[in-house]
Amino acid sequence: MHNNYYFLRQLAPALTQKLVGYRVTTCFSQEKDELVIGLTDGLQEFWLRAQLSASFPVLALPETFSRARANSVDLLPGLLGRTVASVGVFPNDRVLTLSFMDGATLLFKLYGPRPNAIFRSAPDAPTELFHQRYAADADLAPLSSTPTTATDPLKRYPSLGDLPPRYLRSHGYDQASPPHKEDLVRSVVATLENPAHFYLIMLDGRTRLSLLPVGEVEQTLPPEPIAALRLFVPLYLGRRSYEMELRQVRQLLERRAEEATLGASQARARLHALEHTAGYRQTADLIMANLTQIPLGATQVEVYDFYQDQARVLKLKATETPQRTAQNLYRKAKNQKIEVQELQERVERRETEAFWCLERLEELAAITDLRLLRTWRKTHDLQPETKAPTVTELPFKVFEDSGFTIMVGRNAQNNDLLTQRYAHKEDLWLHAKDVSGSHVVIRHRAGHVVPEPVVERAAQLAAWYSRRKNDSLCPVTVTPKKFVRKPKGAVPGAVIVEREKVVLVVPANPFERIS
Repeated sequence: MHNNYYFLRQLAPALTQKLVGYRVTTCFSQEKDELVIGLTDGLQEFWLRAQLSASFPVLALPETFSRARANSVDLLPGLLGRTVASVGVFPNDRVLTLSFMDGATLLFKLYGPRPNAIFRSAPDAPTELFHQRYAADADLAPLSSTPTTATDPLKRYPSLGDLPPRYLRSHGYDQASPPHKEDLVRSVVATLENPAHFYLIMLDGRTRLSLLPVGEVEQTLPPEPIAALRLFVPLYLGRRSYEMELRQVRQLLERRAEEATLGASQARARLHALEHTAGYRQTADLIMANLTQIPLGATQVEVYDFYQDQARVLKLKATETPQRTAQNLYRKAKNQKIEVQELQERVERRETEAFWCLERLEELAAITDLRLLRTWRKTHDLQPETKAPTVTELPFKVFEDSGFTIMVGRNAQNNDLLTQRYAHKEDLWLHAKDVSGSHVVIRHRAGHVVPEPVVERAAQLAAWYSRRKNDSLCPVTVTPKKFVRKPKGAVPGAVIVEREKVVLVVPANPFERIS
């Protein structure tokens, strides 16, 4: 009820008593939808901070306020120097009025979806609007107080808001007889007009300031509206920020735990497949042991498999000699051994990450304070993801992953442009090994190491946009861009890599479902 008419009618006389004779010394904004007014009587200062956003319009009354040196703009210059005469409220409306000694007025329209501030230097002078888009506010005036004849007593008081009806219904309003309903409503209105207490309540998961004890009452306050606002507004904003950040970090941890669990599961499945199928080395050994039995140009041959003690059909290429096929299989067997080692390491790494995320989620449940939450996030490097600069105009395929920008070349000339002109020496450079394909670059972020999952997904892109797109597994070169150079006279897209790390990934575009 911090914007409700019945609260504002308590606030207006309290502000009048406090501000009569105070002079406006400054009026500015340093945040979106914010209007800050500083007043003084020569000895003391008083700050009024109007937050005029559709989601949470409120008049905050901070005891002190420090203006930022940058990103601050002066507003309503005609307001400066004027002396407050009184503070009032439109009858049965959510409009607070500041009247000045010379006839100027400043109105704060605190409507939830379209709040505004309206300044008139004189009754017949043009108006200045804080939100220009609400042009109709230039003619804002008190509503006509036409009495209603509704049979439901609640409808005769349209300015009650949502809390008084809920309070009444919790006290048997719906079951009461018509005369009793009249009495209940009159009693509540009398309480609203002269409340004995204010209440900080929790209702439907939101902290509210109320003139009635409804919902879960957290604090009972004396009926001092200025003190109540100074307590309520920081509390509400802090809790809203806490709830939002808590939700963000929980979603981040849950997503990372899910990705790590899925990655470990996929790696285990691949390991199981490798362990329960005939390896490349066994196939190559069988070809070499049966060279004399393989006809020239054959596409398959049946041989005795001395590893499995049974007959086995080997597939061959008609355009390739058996010796060349065996040689290629031995090379693949060497890569397969590396793959097994990589898969084992990946399983361990991803399972460790999943357990770490689950442990952090357990810790998160015990953090109930915004300051502690932010300290905890910093300790565990779970800071909010910062948006990368806009990259929509870059001439490459662009993907965003966990705050990192991934760029993919479109063709040979575009690869040269990406690697030679756009990539910086600390960026990570990726390319499918030993085949033609797109250059992939992960933009470096100062103070951040690129997480393994981001590298894996970028490697999947490098494999996907290469000649190995249809392979079951693809080796991908990963190296800082400073170790990539283009020889003089080389064809477009050709480079030399001086140092490299190779990762094995399944070719895919992991961003297809979200891009």
